[in-house]
This record gives sequence, C-alpha cells and structure tokens, in this order.
Amino acid sequence: MTAKRAFDMVVGVVLLLALAPLIAGVALSVTLGGDGAVLRRRRIAGLNGRPFTMLTFRTRSPLAALPLLLHVAAGQMSLVGPCPLTPTHRECAGDGRRRLSVRPGLTGLWQISGRSDLPWEERELLDLHYVDHHWLGMDLAVLARTLPAVRRRRAARFA
Repeated sequence: MTAKRAFDMVVGVVLLLALAPLIAGVALSVTLGGDGAVLRRRRIAGLNGRPFTMLTFRTRSPLAALPLLLHVAAGQMSLVGPCPLTPTHRECAGDGRRRLSVRPGLTGLWQISGRSDLPWEERELLDLHYVDHHWLGMDLAVLARTLPAVRRRRAARFA
C-alpha cells in the first residue's frame, strides 16, 4: 500500500466518522425537501478504467459531495486526483487514457484552479499534469487550498 492510499484511507474514514452527523442531517434534509431518491447515481471510470457507481446527494451545494468519502474509504476514489468522468467520456480514450492510471479525486488541481470557470481543455491539462507529477506533498497542498477555493466560489455566487 502506498503512502497516498494509506493517507486516503485513514483521512477518508476519519472524515466519515467526524462528519457522520452532518451526512445524516443532509440525507434527512434531502428526504424531507424533495421527491425521489436521496442519492444521485452516476457511472464513473475508476482506476484502470474499471467503472463504479458514484453516489452524491441530490442537492446543489458542496454538501452533495459528502457521500464521495465512502468511495475514498472503499478505494474507488482518492481525496485528490483527476476529475471523475463517465467511462464513455472522450478524455478516457487516447492520450487522455493516462488519467485512468490513478483514482479519480474528490478534489484536484481542476477544483482549486477555477473548476467550472476553466475551459475544458485546461481542466484536461491539469488532470494530466496531476497524473504525471502527483505525490503526497502535492495532495496535501491541493487539500489545503480546496476549502478556501470552494468558499470563494460560494461567496461569489451569493454576492
């Protein structure tokens, strides 16, 4: 087991335990406030292209991503990695197939660099840069910059 995978597993489980009341609260809120299922399901290309069903809450907030911690603890995702894509996405073929050599991430260079404000090509380059140069120190730096990046975008939307 690599240091990155051990870090993902330990931090993923600790976050799941620490955030369990919040996760339960969001699940209850989604249940009471909407029609249909609490979780949204999406097929994602995982490590080496193996597909898995990614779960997120059916809400339009950063809290929608909380169930992704289950995938981190299970080894399907990493805390930091390339943006999760469907198996049929064009970036999962050709040169972009390199991105499948690592687990998709909850966050990554794409998240802290502008996320939806970035052109798709730039997001693709950031993912491939991560694949070619990732190491635990880079993951720690990305994690440290993720929450402030999410807060900035959220504040900008409400301003």
